[in-house]
Formats: sequence, C-alpha cells, structure tokens
Amino acid sequence: MIPLDRILIGSLLLLSMQAATAADGQKIFTQGGENPSAMACMSCHGPDGLGMAAAGFPRLAGLPAAYVSKQLKDFRDGSRKQPIMEPLAKALSDAEISAISATLAAMPVAPTPDTRRQQMATDPVESLALYGDWSRGIPGCVQCHGPGGVGVGEHFPPLAHQPASYLAGQLDAWRDGRRSNDPNQLMVGVAKALTDTEVKALAEYFATRASQEAAQ
Repeated sequence: MIPLDRILIGSLLLLSMQAATAADGQKIFTQGGENPSAMACMSCHGPDGLGMAAAGFPRLAGLPAAYVSKQLKDFRDGSRKQPIMEPLAKALSDAEISAISATLAAMPVAPTPDTRRQQMATDPVESLALYGDWSRGIPGCVQCHGPGGVGVGEHFPPLAHQPASYLAGQLDAWRDGRRSNDPNQLMVGVAKALTDTEVKALAEYFATRASQEAAQ
C-alpha cells in the first residue's frame, strides 16, 4: 500500500499546481500572456468573459476547457482562420493555453433554459433548431449542441448566450470555407444547407431565447 504521508504530499502538490494554473489563467485573462502579443482576453471579451454583443465578440465564460483549448490551438496552427485571434493564439504557449482554458471554463454564466425536443414547436425557426429538416440533411441544432444549445464537449460549443452576429458569422464561415476545423466536416454540410434567412433566424433564436425565458 502507498504510505499515507505520500498520498497527502501528492494531494498537496496537486492542489498547489491547480492553484498556480488558476492564477496563471486569471493573469492571462486580465493582463495577457508572457509574450506581449498575447493581450488580455478581457479587452475584447469583457471583464466577465460574457462577450461584447455590439462588436460581435463571443462569450468565453463557461465554455468547456477542451473546446477553448482546441480552438486556440487551431488558431495557432492556422486550421481556423480569424485575423485577430490567430496572432494572439500564436503568442500563447501550451501551458498558457491550458491555464486560460481552465479559467474560462470556471467563469460563471447564466443558466441556459432547457428546451425539450418532445415539446411541440409551432414556430418554423424553433422547429429547425429542435428537430432540423432531414429532407435537406439538417439535424436539429440541439441534437449536437445539447438541450437549449448549452454545448456538449470538445466539438459542440454552447450556442446560447452568444451574440447573434457571432453565431451568424460562424455559420457563414462554415458555408464559404473560412472555417473547416470540425470533425468529419459536419458543420460545413449543415451550414451550406441553410438559407441566408435561416442563418440569421437561428442565430437570433439562440442569442435571445435564454434572456426571453429568464424574463418570463
């Protein structure tokens, strides 16, 4: 058996490492990385990490750490294109990416109201969000992105509480080839099957539904 004192020492070291990582992540968020080119995340994404809707900057607070880490590495290696984020990600080390990803994942965000797919959707936009249109190869958004668009794991980020302009911009990027960093090119096919009107309507649906239900 492993001696109790070694277990205690190991636990203390782990807690110390976690605390150091959290401190590093918070510093990157508020002050930037060691490389001056990696400016503070809060400069664009807000002091609470909830984004700046007017400018189209997405919320980062509460996003899964694995998803944030993957996106930063994709920006860094060029597999995801964005003129602001690419140089910032290139200035971050692997350790810094791990630290900021963990910090962002732990930041609070308003609860996302549950949307049950069993409910009857009378609005065509809500029907598309919940059930999709399989005649055109479009699954319901919540089938991959979770109930209410809360997000699922590394590859399916939250849609709720994101600015409509950001969501629409990402769908357009999938459609025109500026973004292609998803497994099996799933989003590319879905986005290309949507009309311009549907892209705008779905973006507005997920951007506003949470706040509307919270006010009821």
